[in-house]
Amino acid sequence: MPYYEFVWTEEIADHLAEHGVTQEDFEEVVSNPDRLGVSRSSGRPCCWGETAAGRRVFCVYECLDDLTIIPVTAYEESDRATPPNTPRGGDQNAAW
Repeated sequence: MPYYEFVWTEEIADHLAEHGVTQEDFEEVVSNPDRLGVSRSSGRPCCWGETAAGRRVFCVYECLDDLTIIPVTAYEESDRATPPNTPRGGDQNAAW
């Protein structure tokens, strides 16, 4: 599992909390994703993964450098439909 530094601001933490995602959830999924991709809406890197509690979370972020991640948004997959024609754990390049 890679090591990343996450840049958290109160605004970002509050935004994720509005979607029911904690900082710990976000860091856990980004550090150990099941699938990587690029967000169709923003063009930013994104990933899908499961927390230790079994929650499926989708995360969007920016890479400041190879070790520094700036969270952008995240939400539980159950909050949104699974992308059409995107198998779970499948295409590493597929993204919403």
